[in-house]
Amino acid sequence: MSLSRLYLLTETFRPWIYHRTMSSKPQFYNKKVESAINCSSLKLNHTCLRVKDPERSVAFYKSKFGMDLLEHKKFPDMKFNLYFLSFPKSKLNHNKDGAVDVFCENGILELTHNYGTENDPDFKVNNGNEEPHRGFGHICFSVKNIEKTCQDLEANGVSFQKRLTDGRQKSIAFALDPDGYWIELISYDRPEAEGKSRPDVGYKFNHTMIRVKNAQKSLEFYQNVLGMKLIDTSKHENAKFTLYFLSYNTDSPRWTQEGLLELTHNWGTENDPEFKYHNGNEKPQGYGHICISSEDPEVMCKEIESKYGDEIQWGVKFNQGKMKNLAFIKDPDGYSIEVVPFGLCC
Repeated sequence: MSLSRLYLLTETFRPWIYHRTMSSKPQFYNKKVESAINCSSLKLNHTCLRVKDPERSVAFYKSKFGMDLLEHKKFPDMKFNLYFLSFPKSKLNHNKDGAVDVFCENGILELTHNYGTENDPDFKVNNGNEEPHRGFGHICFSVKNIEKTCQDLEANGVSFQKRLTDGRQKSIAFALDPDGYWIELISYDRPEAEGKSRPDVGYKFNHTMIRVKNAQKSLEFYQNVLGMKLIDTSKHENAKFTLYFLSYNTDSPRWTQEGLLELTHNWGTENDPEFKYHNGNEKPQGYGHICISSEDPEVMCKEIESKYGDEIQWGVKFNQGKMKNLAFIKDPDGYSIEVVPFGLCC
């Protein structure tokens, strides 16, 4: 079986065609959350990954990819720390405490460290791509010149799951971070698709990929409940899977953006009553969540509760947990989505 078939690694150059609506009448989430759909400030803010050794992982993303450490939040009472990284940005907002408002941006990577894992020789992070614990797939960085980027990364000691020359997919590569998480690499310079070339603006944190059991159910949840827009679909008949790209931004092609969510659907999983993906938060842990943020997410959370009641599961309802002014909602596969306001001070 090919690498692309087994792990669903694909990225096709194709015309920029948006698919903004679901293909059929809603079957699972037919009540639209208007406060999400009509919210102009909503964004996919960050993706959380657990790491074994924070010093090693932070150094990797800084030295190999040029990310900046924007914020280091410490929670000694709960025995974990958070590290917020981003590719360099020209302008950053600040919260009321004067720190960078890491919840007001797109393209943030949050690394979570639970105290003591770095000293445990038996501890290993679940990267989401090994059976029987597949679920989360990868994060994706985009660049202008993918050939040169891959050459530079390999020369700088970065390991690869898939090089550009491997397999049939010659336009993508997959690097590996210190915990074995996969980092897809793609190009945002696609003159054949857009009719123009794009300038080199460095790296972008393009998307996060998770596998889903029932594509229709997941698409309805992310669009009707959380207000995302389906901006592109890539169907692969031979390998029997489809990729769906969702965003809060419909103004530009997906490969030029930051803060997208990619849903991967293997055909037939929706018909298997025993099939289940690993959500990253059950043992063995790895992937944590994506986070959406806005100016006033409490209104959206209350509307979701009002319209769906017990139909939708919550990890923590808004402002009801130990950490205030946030919520964790669960999607149809049990993946967690954090919901926070801009300016949140932990």
